[in-house]
Amino acid sequence: MSSLLRKPQGTHGKVHDVTPDNAHWGYVGFSLYRLEPGDLVSEATGDREVILVLVEGRARLTAGGQDFGEMGGRMDVFEKTPPHCLYIPNGSDWSAAATTHCTLAVCSAPGKGNYKARRLGPEGIVLTARGKGANTRHVNNIAMEALDVADSLLVTEVFTPAGNWSSYPSHRHDEDDYPRMTYLEETYYHRLNPGQGFGVQRVYTEDGSLDETMAVKNHDVVLVPKGHHPCGAPYGYEMYYLNVMAGPRRAWRFENDPDHDWIYQRDLQG
Repeated sequence: MSSLLRKPQGTHGKVHDVTPDNAHWGYVGFSLYRLEPGDLVSEATGDREVILVLVEGRARLTAGGQDFGEMGGRMDVFEKTPPHCLYIPNGSDWSAAATTHCTLAVCSAPGKGNYKARRLGPEGIVLTARGKGANTRHVNNIAMEALDVADSLLVTEVFTPAGNWSSYPSHRHDEDDYPRMTYLEETYYHRLNPGQGFGVQRVYTEDGSLDETMAVKNHDVVLVPKGHHPCGAPYGYEMYYLNVMAGPRRAWRFENDPDHDWIYQRDLQG
């Protein structure tokens, strides 16, 4: 199995724990909790900022001693309604008490203390179509560059219809050469509908030094340390993924694979 593919460790509790140390990179962290009603989890943020994403279900959230009350709206991620999220700065702590079955994503990156704990969404998060034809997908931007809400983190979620492609044409963001490109590590947390389905993700570099193609299943995580990283959803199975990105600059600048950029250029003209 590819070292870039992380399978969930069980079905209850903390089932993913991607850290800079175990991912062998410098910025992105991602963990996932699958909770039952009454479960309580808590963590200190240390030197990292955190965005909690209630992927599914509801929980009472506190951060830095502030009670944000019960958060969460959608009970199934494929309802596609805007997510309830919470930003928490470094040097703080948080807790979540599940009030229903709950899937809670913990997105982290180095923090600088410039922002206070605050809700992100569901207000202001609008499901937006991107792409054309079989490259159409739908995006909920949670904390992308246009929103001045974090020191390092960029977070978004994407719904890809059955039979469509996403993160395509193939693109990369693995050089610190702003404004041409930014270096951003990235994780993909995948879900499939129906849940027994699978999707495909390829992570590759133009020189062939990295070239991994993975079948991803429900609750899998894929690491993207460098290179291009397109996804495909087979006929009959809708794909969701939650992206976490971070690097030395909080900006998303990328370049398409030259072999496939003609698709992007054609769509611009059409």
